[in-house]
Amino acid sequence: RLSLEEVLQWSQSFEKLITSKYGPMIYQIYLETEHSEENIKFWLACEAYKKITSQRKRISVARKLFTNYIESQAPNEINIDSPVRKTIIRNLQEPTESCFDEAQRIIYMHMERDSYPRFLESKFYQKLKHSLQTNTNNSTVN
Repeated sequence: RLSLEEVLQWSQSFEKLITSKYGPMIYQIYLETEHSEENIKFWLACEAYKKITSQRKRISVARKLFTNYIESQAPNEINIDSPVRKTIIRNLQEPTESCFDEAQRIIYMHMERDSYPRFLESKFYQKLKHSLQTNTNNSTVN
């Protein structure tokens, strides 16, 4: 269950938001309101990708990540520069667990610098905090 303590910790750093239990899901819902959810979806997909141990599955998932997020005109194309994109294309021949690391790092920075500050200032986050504060106050017995 989402707690006020967890939600308040999100304002301390982007790292706390992205590594908390419910943070990534809530942040994704917020990003959908901005039409920029491809960033968090890509970041989370990379986290899952790094845990793959089967080379056959890694190749399959790497190709899906590429067609979904990396290639030009991809349905959820992320904002990375051309050299990073070219490196990923080369790495797709023999994908390793780290072949998306640089793109993931760039997307993390985009989110941390751009959408995360807007998230903290948003009515979405403020209402969530307020509703949990209200519930916490109402459930406190004097």
